Amino acid sequence: MDILQVKEVWEKAKQELISKVPDHVFYTWITPLEAVDFEHNTLVLLSPQQMSVNILKNSWSEAIKAAISSVAGKNSYFSLNYDAELGKKYIQAKKRQSAKILSGQTEAEIRDAEVKKSLAQMQSEANLNLNLKFENFIVGDNSKFAYNAALGVAKNPAQKFNPLFIYGASGLGKTHLLQAIGHYILFNTKLKVRYVRMEEYFKEWIKCFQMNDIQPGKRRVCNESQMRKFRQKFQNIDVLLMDDIQFIESRAKTMEDFFSTFEALHTNNKQIVIASDRQPKDIPSLSDRLRTRFEMGLVVDIVSPDYETRFAIVKAYANELKVNASDDVFDYIAQNFTDNVRELKGAFNKVSAYAEIFGGDVNIETAQKALKLEIKKRELTPEVLASKVADYFGVTVKDLKGNARNQKVAKARQIALYLCREVLKMSYESIGEFFNKKHSTVIYSCRDVVGEKIKTDDNLVKIIDEITLLLKD
Repeated sequence: MDILQVKEVWEKAKQELISKVPDHVFYTWITPLEAVDFEHNTLVLLSPQQMSVNILKNSWSEAIKAAISSVAGKNSYFSLNYDAELGKKYIQAKKRQSAKILSGQTEAEIRDAEVKKSLAQMQSEANLNLNLKFENFIVGDNSKFAYNAALGVAKNPAQKFNPLFIYGASGLGKTHLLQAIGHYILFNTKLKVRYVRMEEYFKEWIKCFQMNDIQPGKRRVCNESQMRKFRQKFQNIDVLLMDDIQFIESRAKTMEDFFSTFEALHTNNKQIVIASDRQPKDIPSLSDRLRTRFEMGLVVDIVSPDYETRFAIVKAYANELKVNASDDVFDYIAQNFTDNVRELKGAFNKVSAYAEIFGGDVNIETAQKALKLEIKKRELTPEVLASKVADYFGVTVKDLKGNARNQKVAKARQIALYLCREVLKMSYESIGEFFNKKHSTVIYSCRDVVGEKIKTDDNLVKIIDEITLLLKD
Protein backbone atom coordinates (compact mmCIF):
# COMPACT_ATOMS: atom_id res chain seq x y z
CA MET A 1 0.00 0.00 0.00
CA ASP A 2 1.57 3.31 -1.07
CA ILE A 3 1.61 6.38 1.19
CA LEU A 4 -1.36 8.01 -0.56
CA GLN A 5 -3.48 4.90 0.05
CA VAL A 6 -2.29 4.81 3.66
CA LYS A 7 -3.40 8.39 4.23
CA GLU A 8 -6.72 7.71 2.49
CA VAL A 9 -7.38 4.79 4.87
CA TRP A 10 -6.72 7.04 7.86
CA GLU A 11 -8.92 9.87 6.51
CA LYS A 12 -11.82 7.44 6.05
CA ALA A 13 -11.22 5.99 9.51
CA LYS A 14 -11.35 9.51 10.98
CA GLN A 15 -14.72 10.03 9.30
CA GLU A 16 -15.93 6.96 11.19
CA LEU A 17 -14.39 8.15 14.46
CA ILE A 18 -15.82 11.67 14.46
CA SER A 19 -19.25 10.36 15.42
CA LYS A 20 -17.92 7.73 17.85
CA VAL A 21 -15.75 9.78 20.21
CA PRO A 22 -16.33 13.08 22.07
CA ASP A 23 -15.42 16.24 20.17
CA HIS A 24 -12.64 17.19 22.56
CA VAL A 25 -10.98 13.78 22.08
CA PHE A 26 -11.28 13.88 18.29
CA TYR A 27 -10.05 17.42 17.73
CA THR A 28 -7.43 17.50 20.50
CA TRP A 29 -5.84 14.05 20.20
CA ILE A 30 -6.95 12.26 17.01
CA THR A 31 -6.85 15.04 14.37
CA PRO A 32 -3.07 15.66 14.79
CA LEU A 33 -2.16 11.98 14.24
CA GLU A 34 -0.31 11.15 11.03
CA ALA A 35 -0.53 7.83 9.16
CA VAL A 36 2.85 6.79 7.77
CA ASP A 37 2.59 3.10 6.83
CA PHE A 38 0.33 0.04 6.59
CA GLU A 39 2.02 -3.33 7.00
CA HIS A 40 0.97 -6.73 8.34
CA ASN A 41 -2.63 -5.45 8.58
CA THR A 42 -1.45 -2.69 10.92
CA LEU A 43 -1.86 1.04 10.30
CA VAL A 44 1.17 2.86 11.69
CA LEU A 45 0.25 6.17 13.34
CA LEU A 46 2.54 8.82 14.76
CA SER A 47 1.57 11.46 17.29
CA PRO A 48 3.15 14.90 17.77
CA GLN A 49 1.86 14.94 21.36
CA GLN A 50 3.44 12.58 23.85
CA MET A 51 0.45 12.78 26.20
CA SER A 52 -2.00 11.68 23.50
CA VAL A 53 -0.37 8.26 23.06
CA ASN A 54 -1.35 7.04 26.55
CA ILE A 55 -4.74 8.76 26.47
CA LEU A 56 -5.73 7.15 23.16
CA LYS A 57 -4.29 3.72 23.96
CA ASN A 58 -5.88 3.58 27.39
CA SER A 59 -9.34 4.90 26.57
CA TRP A 60 -9.98 4.86 22.82
CA SER A 61 -7.98 1.99 21.30
CA GLU A 62 -11.10 -0.13 20.65
CA ALA A 63 -12.87 2.73 18.87
CA ILE A 64 -9.81 3.46 16.70
CA LYS A 65 -9.31 -0.23 15.86
CA ALA A 66 -13.00 -0.60 14.92
CA ALA A 67 -12.86 2.46 12.65
CA ILE A 68 -9.73 1.21 10.87
CA SER A 69 -11.19 -2.31 10.53
CA SER A 70 -14.35 -0.94 8.94
CA VAL A 71 -12.19 0.73 6.26
CA ALA A 72 -9.21 -1.60 5.79
CA GLY A 73 -10.67 -5.00 6.66
CA LYS A 74 -11.94 -7.01 9.60
CA ASN A 75 -8.60 -8.02 11.15
CA SER A 76 -6.87 -4.66 10.91
CA TYR A 77 -4.93 -3.15 13.80
CA PHE A 78 -2.98 0.00 14.53
CA SER A 79 0.22 1.03 16.27
CA LEU A 80 0.66 4.45 17.84
CA ASN A 81 3.90 6.10 18.92
CA TYR A 82 5.14 9.56 19.79
CA ASP A 83 7.42 11.22 17.20
CA ALA A 84 9.53 14.09 18.54
CA GLU A 85 10.36 15.44 15.06
CA LEU A 86 6.69 15.51 14.12
CA GLY A 87 6.04 17.21 17.47
CA LYS A 88 8.40 20.06 16.62
CA LYS A 89 6.72 20.59 13.24
CA TYR A 90 3.30 20.49 14.91
CA ILE A 91 4.28 23.15 17.48
CA GLN A 92 5.71 25.40 14.73
CA ALA A 93 2.56 24.99 12.63
CA LYS A 94 0.36 25.85 15.62
CA LYS A 95 2.43 28.98 16.25
CA ARG A 96 2.13 30.06 12.60
CA GLN A 97 -1.62 29.42 12.73
CA SER A 98 -1.97 31.40 15.95
CA ALA A 99 0.04 34.28 14.46
CA LYS A 100 -2.26 34.40 11.42
CA ILE A 101 -5.35 34.33 13.61
CA LEU A 102 -4.07 36.97 16.00
CA SER A 103 -2.96 39.41 13.30
CA GLY A 104 -5.72 41.90 12.77
CA GLN A 105 -7.52 41.04 16.04
CA THR A 106 -8.32 43.60 18.68
CA GLU A 107 -7.04 43.16 22.24
CA ALA A 108 -10.54 42.12 23.31
CA GLU A 109 -10.71 39.48 20.56
CA ILE A 110 -7.26 38.17 21.53
CA ARG A 111 -8.32 37.90 25.20
CA ASP A 112 -11.55 36.16 24.13
CA ALA A 113 -9.56 33.67 22.02
CA GLU A 114 -7.27 32.93 24.96
CA VAL A 115 -10.24 32.38 27.27
CA LYS A 116 -11.82 29.97 24.77
CA LYS A 117 -8.53 28.13 24.37
CA SER A 118 -8.19 27.82 28.15
CA LEU A 119 -11.77 26.58 28.51
CA ALA A 120 -11.30 24.05 25.71
CA GLN A 121 -8.24 22.71 27.49
CA MET A 122 -10.12 22.46 30.79
CA GLN A 123 -13.02 20.69 29.06
CA SER A 124 -10.60 18.20 27.57
CA GLU A 125 -8.95 17.51 30.93
CA ALA A 126 -12.36 17.17 32.58
CA ASN A 127 -13.44 14.66 29.88
CA LEU A 128 -16.49 16.70 28.85
CA ASN A 129 -18.47 16.61 25.59
CA LEU A 130 -18.80 20.15 24.21
CA ASN A 131 -22.39 19.55 23.08
CA LEU A 132 -23.95 18.54 26.40
CA LYS A 133 -24.99 21.67 28.28
CA PHE A 134 -28.02 22.93 30.19
CA GLU A 135 -28.94 25.19 27.27
CA ASN A 136 -29.75 22.29 24.94
CA PHE A 137 -31.37 19.93 27.48
CA ILE A 138 -35.10 19.71 26.77
CA VAL A 139 -36.95 19.79 30.09
CA GLY A 140 -40.27 17.96 30.47
CA ASP A 141 -42.35 16.65 33.34
CA ASN A 142 -40.26 13.47 33.15
CA SER A 143 -37.02 15.31 33.94
CA LYS A 144 -37.97 18.61 35.61
CA PHE A 145 -37.00 17.53 39.14
CA ALA A 146 -33.65 16.05 38.03
CA TYR A 147 -32.88 19.10 35.85
CA ASN A 148 -33.55 21.59 38.65
CA ALA A 149 -31.52 19.53 41.11
CA ALA A 150 -28.61 19.37 38.65
CA LEU A 151 -28.79 23.12 38.00
CA GLY A 152 -28.88 23.76 41.75
CA VAL A 153 -25.71 21.70 42.21
CA ALA A 154 -24.01 23.49 39.30
CA LYS A 155 -24.78 26.91 40.77
CA ASN A 156 -23.84 25.94 44.34
CA PRO A 157 -21.48 22.94 44.29
CA ALA A 158 -21.10 21.14 47.62
CA GLN A 159 -23.63 23.48 49.25
CA LYS A 160 -26.65 21.19 48.97
CA PHE A 161 -27.60 17.87 47.38
CA ASN A 162 -24.24 16.24 48.02
CA PRO A 163 -24.11 13.65 46.66
CA LEU A 164 -26.70 14.08 43.90
CA PHE A 165 -27.77 10.67 42.60
CA ILE A 166 -29.66 10.59 39.26
CA TYR A 167 -31.15 7.31 38.06
CA GLY A 168 -33.25 6.14 35.12
CA ALA A 169 -33.20 3.86 32.09
CA SER A 170 -30.62 4.23 29.33
CA GLY A 171 -30.96 7.16 26.92
CA LEU A 172 -33.07 9.50 29.06
CA GLY A 173 -30.49 12.25 29.66
CA LYS A 174 -28.54 11.32 32.80
CA THR A 175 -25.16 11.73 31.11
CA HIS A 176 -26.32 15.02 29.57
CA LEU A 177 -27.12 16.41 33.02
CA LEU A 178 -23.81 15.25 34.50
CA GLN A 179 -21.88 16.88 31.68
CA ALA A 180 -24.02 20.03 31.86
CA ILE A 181 -23.09 20.39 35.53
CA GLY A 182 -19.42 20.07 34.58
CA HIS A 183 -19.64 22.71 31.84
CA TYR A 184 -21.50 25.19 34.02
CA ILE A 185 -18.96 24.89 36.83
CA LEU A 186 -15.99 25.21 34.45
CA PHE A 187 -17.45 28.31 32.80
CA ASN A 188 -18.41 30.02 36.06
CA THR A 189 -15.84 28.98 38.67
CA LYS A 190 -12.20 27.97 39.01
CA LEU A 191 -13.06 24.55 40.40
CA LYS A 192 -11.49 21.36 39.02
CA VAL A 193 -14.01 18.98 37.44
CA ARG A 194 -13.69 15.41 36.25
CA TYR A 195 -16.28 13.25 34.46
CA VAL A 196 -15.70 9.50 34.34
CA ARG A 197 -17.70 6.34 33.70
CA MET A 198 -17.36 3.54 36.25
CA GLU A 199 -16.02 1.20 33.57
CA GLU A 200 -13.19 3.67 32.84
CA TYR A 201 -12.55 4.12 36.57
CA PHE A 202 -12.28 0.34 36.95
CA LYS A 203 -9.88 0.00 33.98
CA GLU A 204 -7.59 2.68 35.40
CA TRP A 205 -7.74 1.08 38.84
CA ILE A 206 -6.85 -2.40 37.54
CA LYS A 207 -3.79 -0.97 35.76
CA CYS A 208 -2.36 -0.16 39.18
CA PHE A 209 -1.81 -3.89 39.66
CA GLN A 210 0.75 -6.08 37.94
CA MET A 211 1.40 -9.81 37.79
CA ASN A 212 3.96 -11.05 40.33
CA ASP A 213 5.92 -13.82 38.57
CA ILE A 214 8.25 -14.43 41.53
CA GLN A 215 5.73 -15.83 44.00
CA PRO A 216 3.79 -19.03 43.24
CA GLY A 217 0.35 -18.49 41.72
CA LYS A 218 1.27 -15.33 39.80
CA ARG A 219 -1.12 -13.23 41.83
CA ARG A 220 -1.60 -9.55 41.08
CA VAL A 221 0.21 -7.10 43.36
CA CYS A 222 -0.36 -3.39 43.73
CA ASN A 223 2.06 -0.91 42.18
CA GLU A 224 2.03 1.64 45.00
CA SER A 225 3.39 4.47 42.85
CA GLN A 226 0.70 4.03 40.21
CA MET A 227 -1.98 3.67 42.86
CA ARG A 228 -0.95 7.00 44.44
CA LYS A 229 -1.21 8.72 41.06
CA PHE A 230 -4.59 7.11 40.45
CA ARG A 231 -5.96 8.28 43.81
CA GLN A 232 -4.56 11.79 43.36
CA LYS A 233 -6.25 12.00 39.97
CA PHE A 234 -9.70 11.38 41.45
CA GLN A 235 -9.28 12.85 44.92
CA ASN A 236 -7.50 16.11 44.11
CA ILE A 237 -10.51 17.61 42.34
CA ASP A 238 -13.49 19.70 43.39
CA VAL A 239 -16.30 18.01 41.45
CA LEU A 240 -16.54 14.30 40.58
CA LEU A 241 -19.14 13.31 37.98
CA MET A 242 -19.42 9.51 38.08
CA ASP A 243 -21.54 7.88 35.37
CA ASP A 244 -22.89 4.30 35.19
CA ILE A 245 -22.11 3.57 38.85
CA GLN A 246 -24.10 0.30 38.56
CA PHE A 247 -21.03 -1.31 36.95
CA ILE A 248 -19.38 -1.31 40.38
CA GLU A 249 -21.53 -4.29 41.41
CA SER A 250 -19.67 -7.56 42.00
CA ARG A 251 -16.32 -5.73 42.11
CA ALA A 252 -15.64 -5.74 45.82
CA LYS A 253 -12.09 -4.39 45.69
CA THR A 254 -13.03 -1.54 43.34
CA MET A 255 -15.97 -0.81 45.65
CA GLU A 256 -13.58 -0.45 48.58
CA ASP A 257 -11.35 1.92 46.63
CA PHE A 258 -14.27 4.02 45.42
CA PHE A 259 -15.51 4.24 48.99
CA SER A 260 -12.14 5.79 49.90
CA THR A 261 -12.45 8.25 47.01
CA PHE A 262 -16.00 9.13 48.01
CA GLU A 263 -15.04 9.65 51.66
CA ALA A 264 -12.01 11.79 50.77
CA LEU A 265 -14.05 14.06 48.53
CA HIS A 266 -17.11 14.31 50.77
CA THR A 267 -15.06 14.92 53.91
CA ASN A 268 -13.30 17.78 52.15
CA ASN A 269 -16.63 19.27 51.06
CA LYS A 270 -16.22 18.39 47.37
CA GLN A 271 -19.26 17.85 45.15
CA ILE A 272 -20.13 14.33 43.97
CA VAL A 273 -22.74 13.62 41.29
CA ILE A 274 -23.60 10.03 40.38
CA ALA A 275 -25.71 8.51 37.59
CA SER A 276 -27.07 4.97 37.40
CA ASP A 277 -29.70 2.94 35.57
CA ARG A 278 -31.34 2.17 38.92
CA GLN A 279 -31.58 3.61 42.42
CA PRO A 280 -29.01 2.62 45.08
CA LYS A 281 -31.21 0.09 46.86
CA ASP A 282 -31.69 -1.83 43.58
CA ILE A 283 -27.98 -2.31 42.80
CA PRO A 284 -27.22 -5.90 43.88
CA SER A 285 -24.10 -6.47 45.98
CA LEU A 286 -23.60 -2.74 46.58
CA SER A 287 -22.09 -2.44 50.06
CA ASP A 288 -24.34 -0.96 52.73
CA ARG A 289 -21.86 1.80 53.54
CA LEU A 290 -21.82 2.98 49.91
CA ARG A 291 -25.59 2.63 49.57
CA THR A 292 -26.27 4.75 52.65
CA ARG A 293 -23.83 7.41 51.46
CA PHE A 294 -25.44 7.56 48.01
CA GLU A 295 -28.82 7.99 49.68
CA MET A 296 -27.78 10.65 52.21
CA GLY A 297 -27.86 13.42 49.60
CA LEU A 298 -30.65 13.69 47.03
CA VAL A 299 -31.84 10.78 44.85
CA VAL A 300 -33.86 11.80 41.77
CA ASP A 301 -35.09 9.89 38.75
CA ILE A 302 -35.68 10.56 35.06
CA VAL A 303 -38.46 8.59 33.34
CA SER A 304 -39.51 8.23 29.70
CA PRO A 305 -40.59 11.58 28.17
CA ASP A 306 -44.25 12.35 27.45
CA TYR A 307 -45.48 13.23 23.95
CA GLU A 308 -44.97 17.01 24.27
CA THR A 309 -41.41 16.54 25.48
CA ARG A 310 -40.63 13.99 22.75
CA PHE A 311 -41.95 16.41 20.11
CA ALA A 312 -39.81 19.24 21.54
CA ILE A 313 -36.71 17.00 21.66
CA VAL A 314 -36.98 16.02 17.99
CA LYS A 315 -37.69 19.59 16.89
CA ALA A 316 -34.73 20.94 18.87
CA TYR A 317 -32.50 18.23 17.44
CA ALA A 318 -33.54 19.15 13.88
CA ASN A 319 -32.67 22.78 14.60
CA GLU A 320 -29.33 21.71 16.04
CA LEU A 321 -28.56 19.79 12.81
CA LYS A 322 -29.91 22.70 10.73
CA VAL A 323 -32.33 20.35 8.93
CA ASN A 324 -35.62 21.82 7.74
CA ALA A 325 -38.52 19.54 8.59
CA SER A 326 -42.24 19.98 9.06
CA ASP A 327 -44.04 19.56 12.37
CA ASP A 328 -45.83 16.44 11.13
CA VAL A 329 -42.43 14.72 10.93
CA PHE A 330 -41.76 15.57 14.59
CA ASP A 331 -45.28 14.39 15.45
CA TYR A 332 -44.83 11.09 13.59
CA ILE A 333 -41.55 10.32 15.35
CA ALA A 334 -42.83 11.44 18.78
CA GLN A 335 -45.93 9.26 18.40
CA ASN A 336 -44.03 6.12 17.42
CA PHE A 337 -40.78 6.29 19.42
CA THR A 338 -41.62 6.61 23.07
CA ASP A 339 -38.85 5.12 25.18
CA ASN A 340 -35.89 7.50 25.25
CA VAL A 341 -34.02 10.42 23.72
CA ARG A 342 -31.50 8.29 21.83
CA GLU A 343 -34.11 6.48 19.79
CA LEU A 344 -35.87 9.77 18.97
CA LYS A 345 -32.62 11.22 17.61
CA GLY A 346 -31.80 7.97 15.83
CA ALA A 347 -35.19 7.99 14.12
CA PHE A 348 -34.74 11.58 12.94
CA ASN A 349 -31.21 10.80 11.72
CA LYS A 350 -32.62 7.98 9.59
CA VAL A 351 -35.33 10.20 8.11
CA SER A 352 -32.90 13.01 7.21
CA ALA A 353 -30.39 10.50 5.78
CA TYR A 354 -33.16 8.88 3.69
CA ALA A 355 -34.13 12.30 2.29
CA GLU A 356 -30.51 13.09 1.48
CA ILE A 357 -29.80 9.76 -0.23
CA PHE A 358 -33.01 9.45 -2.23
CA GLY A 359 -33.68 13.16 -2.72
CA GLY A 360 -36.62 15.18 -1.53
CA ASP A 361 -37.67 17.07 1.57
CA VAL A 362 -37.80 15.85 5.15
CA ASN A 363 -41.58 15.46 5.24
CA ILE A 364 -44.16 13.00 6.52
CA GLU A 365 -43.96 10.81 3.41
CA THR A 366 -40.19 10.50 3.78
CA ALA A 367 -40.55 9.73 7.48
CA GLN A 368 -43.09 6.98 6.83
CA LYS A 369 -40.91 5.36 4.18
CA ALA A 370 -37.72 5.60 6.22
CA LEU A 371 -39.14 4.37 9.52
CA LYS A 372 -41.68 1.77 8.37
CA LEU A 373 -39.51 -1.22 9.33
CA GLU A 374 -38.43 0.25 12.67
CA ILE A 375 -42.02 0.91 13.73
CA LYS A 376 -43.08 -2.59 12.71
CA LYS A 377 -40.18 -3.97 14.75
CA ARG A 378 -41.30 -1.97 17.77
CA GLU A 379 -44.63 -3.80 17.84
CA LEU A 380 -42.85 -6.59 19.74
CA THR A 381 -43.72 -5.97 23.39
CA PRO A 382 -42.91 -7.81 26.65
CA GLU A 383 -46.47 -9.18 26.57
CA VAL A 384 -45.98 -10.65 23.09
CA LEU A 385 -42.55 -12.04 23.95
CA ALA A 386 -43.76 -13.67 27.17
CA SER A 387 -46.71 -15.22 25.30
CA LYS A 388 -44.43 -16.66 22.57
CA VAL A 389 -42.04 -18.15 25.14
CA ALA A 390 -44.94 -19.60 27.17
CA ASP A 391 -46.45 -21.20 24.04
CA TYR A 392 -43.08 -22.69 23.07
CA PHE A 393 -42.71 -24.41 26.44
CA GLY A 394 -46.39 -25.29 26.85
CA VAL A 395 -46.89 -23.12 29.93
CA THR A 396 -48.80 -19.87 30.58
CA VAL A 397 -47.69 -16.26 31.00
CA LYS A 398 -49.17 -16.50 34.50
CA ASP A 399 -46.70 -19.35 35.18
CA LEU A 400 -43.82 -17.15 34.03
CA LYS A 401 -44.90 -14.34 36.33
CA GLY A 402 -45.61 -16.68 39.23
CA ASN A 403 -43.36 -18.50 41.69
CA ALA A 404 -43.59 -22.07 40.36
CA ARG A 405 -40.17 -23.73 40.58
CA ASN A 406 -40.66 -26.88 38.47
CA GLN A 407 -37.91 -27.33 35.90
CA LYS A 408 -39.92 -26.53 32.75
CA VAL A 409 -41.43 -23.31 34.10
CA ALA A 410 -38.15 -22.17 35.64
CA LYS A 411 -36.31 -22.69 32.34
CA ALA A 412 -39.01 -20.89 30.34
CA ARG A 413 -38.97 -17.99 32.81
CA GLN A 414 -35.18 -17.63 32.67
CA ILE A 415 -35.20 -17.60 28.87
CA ALA A 416 -38.05 -15.05 28.80
CA LEU A 417 -36.08 -12.77 31.12
CA TYR A 418 -32.96 -13.20 28.98
CA LEU A 419 -34.79 -12.43 25.72
CA CYS A 420 -36.43 -9.33 27.19
CA ARG A 421 -32.93 -8.09 27.96
CA GLU A 422 -31.28 -9.15 24.68
CA VAL A 423 -34.08 -8.62 22.14
CA LEU A 424 -36.18 -5.82 23.66
CA LYS A 425 -33.18 -4.13 25.34
CA MET A 426 -35.24 -3.63 28.51
CA SER A 427 -33.57 -2.54 31.74
CA TYR A 428 -33.28 -5.12 34.52
CA GLU A 429 -35.62 -2.97 36.59
CA SER A 430 -38.32 -2.94 33.86
CA ILE A 431 -38.04 -6.71 33.34
CA GLY A 432 -38.42 -7.26 37.08
CA GLU A 433 -41.54 -5.09 37.19
CA PHE A 434 -43.15 -6.96 34.28
CA PHE A 435 -42.45 -10.46 35.61
CA ASN A 436 -42.94 -9.57 39.31
CA LYS A 437 -39.36 -10.57 40.08
CA LYS A 438 -36.63 -9.01 42.20
CA HIS A 439 -33.97 -7.04 40.40
CA SER A 440 -31.24 -9.42 41.62
CA THR A 441 -33.22 -12.44 40.31
CA VAL A 442 -33.44 -10.90 36.84
CA ILE A 443 -29.71 -10.17 36.71
CA TYR A 444 -28.86 -13.67 37.93
CA SER A 445 -31.10 -15.31 35.31
CA CYS A 446 -29.92 -13.15 32.40
CA ARG A 447 -26.24 -13.00 33.14
CA ASP A 448 -25.25 -15.92 35.37
CA VAL A 449 -27.69 -18.63 34.23
CA VAL A 450 -28.65 -18.21 30.55
CA GLY A 451 -25.79 -15.83 29.73
CA GLU A 452 -23.19 -18.34 30.94
CA LYS A 453 -24.88 -21.56 29.78
CA ILE A 454 -25.36 -20.25 26.25
CA LYS A 455 -21.58 -20.27 25.84
CA THR A 456 -21.37 -24.08 26.12
CA ASP A 457 -24.91 -25.49 25.81
CA ASP A 458 -25.74 -26.07 22.12
CA ASN A 459 -29.28 -27.20 22.93
CA LEU A 460 -29.97 -23.94 24.77
CA VAL A 461 -28.61 -21.97 21.80
CA LYS A 462 -30.98 -23.93 19.52
CA ILE A 463 -33.99 -23.17 21.76
CA ILE A 464 -33.20 -19.44 21.90
CA ASP A 465 -32.68 -19.30 18.11
CA GLU A 466 -36.04 -21.01 17.52
CA ILE A 467 -37.89 -18.65 19.86
CA THR A 468 -36.14 -15.64 18.31
CA LEU A 469 -37.44 -16.76 14.90
CA LEU A 470 -40.95 -17.05 16.35
CA LEU A 471 -40.69 -13.48 17.61
CA LYS A 472 -40.14 -12.25 14.05
CA ASP A 473 -43.44 -13.72 12.79
